[in-house]
Amino acid sequence: MEDSAKTASVILAAGRGSRMKEYDGNKTLLPLISEKSPYKGRHPLLLQILNSLPDGPKALVVNYQKEVVMEATRDFYPTYCEQPELNGTGGGLLSARSFLERQDCDQLIVTMGDVPFVKEATYRSLVKGLSDNSLMVLGFRPEFKKQYGVMEIEGPRVCKIIEWKYWREYPEDKQQAFQVCNSGIYAGKKEDILRYLLVLASRPHKVQKEINGKLREVKEYFITDIVEYMHNDGLPVGFVISENEDEVMGVDDLPALIKAQKIFKERTLS
Repeated sequence: MEDSAKTASVILAAGRGSRMKEYDGNKTLLPLISEKSPYKGRHPLLLQILNSLPDGPKALVVNYQKEVVMEATRDFYPTYCEQPELNGTGGGLLSARSFLERQDCDQLIVTMGDVPFVKEATYRSLVKGLSDNSLMVLGFRPEFKKQYGVMEIEGPRVCKIIEWKYWREYPEDKQQAFQVCNSGIYAGKKEDILRYLLVLASRPHKVQKEINGKLREVKEYFITDIVEYMHNDGLPVGFVISENEDEVMGVDDLPALIKAQKIFKERTLS
């Protein structure tokens, strides 16, 4: 399980990033080196991620401003998988199903296009964990849990991931019992992932969303559901904990972008 040549990667890069109020580009192309403003510069988040992933075939899931994303990443020769509608992280992974089916690989990394500081060694640790597990989750212990999803853990196994909108309703003592949060980054055995993508596709969440000023019921899919499906079926799901919170920080608003640029500058100069 440690042969990186047999590891495929899927990077979810389809979304705009609605919390970047003054930025209308794809957020995965936000710069880690700022110039005229935090939104203008060079070395996009996405290139940092592509440089950090282990060797092997890569797919980029695209939608918003897909042509710009494709132009910025052509030198990496990824496969581009279009997510027809923005219907959740699981919807993004479902869009890459045909890519996975074609790959001669045993395992898969799934990562987010706005989490630039995950180390190659961390990705490799996730893949290494697949020798004993069907799926691995990258967790972290934040100073404040904020609105992160939390991992329900029993010994070395993850039972489920509970989103903030649910665990915030738990009693205080139960909330305090959850110490490890979900980064949204995974590694899995390819055949198990493909099998559970079929299950995921058959069990959409129906949610109300405002679209063009009107509430509509839409179907969404979430990778976190696969964790619970596998666990309930007796497949082992393990985890690795990141060394620090900054490694798994998502760049989803302006303060996070400014912090990421500061971190990158300090690391470049050191």
